[in-house]
Amino acid sequence: MSRPDRQLSRSYATLFILSTWERANGRSMWGPRTRGRSSLGSHRTSGWPDSRRGLGQADVAAELRISRSQYSRIERGRSPELSLDTAARLMAVLGLKLAVRTYPAGDSIRDAAQFVLLERLHVRCHVSFRWRTEVPLPIPGDLRAWDATATSSVVRIGIEAETRVRDGQALDRKLALKARDGGMDRIILLVADTRANREALRAYGEALQARFPVARSRALELLGAGADPGGNALIVL
Repeated sequence: MSRPDRQLSRSYATLFILSTWERANGRSMWGPRTRGRSSLGSHRTSGWPDSRRGLGQADVAAELRISRSQYSRIERGRSPELSLDTAARLMAVLGLKLAVRTYPAGDSIRDAAQFVLLERLHVRCHVSFRWRTEVPLPIPGDLRAWDATATSSVVRIGIEAETRVRDGQALDRKLALKARDGGMDRIILLVADTRANREALRAYGEALQARFPVARSRALELLGAGADPGGNALIVL
């Protein structure tokens, strides 16, 4: 066997999969790149089982029924079209079992009910407000977004819409962080008017009232006039 064919497969399965993902997407899953390389790409290790360490690229490629050059691209993370099926077969050839993990990547896609809730508030706002939805926070790389914003020449308002309040404490923490990082003058917590939500809000009433001191009716009145509501507000619609 020629010397190139004796090049050993040196990446763990997780590093190999993530390196491929990083190269395909142009960024690291774990943080910023260092000197043009992904943070995982620089952590290569001879971690295969002893019985598999003698396999060269040609051997593995033959088992997968692909060319050695194609396998080499996979091993170096330069095959963005790599499928999970091929990855699983590769791991089987190397005596390993493929495991796939998912990681949080920002808020989930909003459902129709939330868009309807946001529109209920939108129609009550003065036309002088510029209304936008899914507005990213002004921090590079931050995956959080305001559900909507209403901005004018006098005030910037970030809006969080909740069709179902499940954990008031978690919601309060999330809003506190967005208030710190979100670049808005005011925050409106918009909650769907349901019995379950009213009961949840009563349970966390003191904490939420402290964060949202402007009364619902007053906030709606000022928004309808195109004015600054004067503070954060909790609006149930």
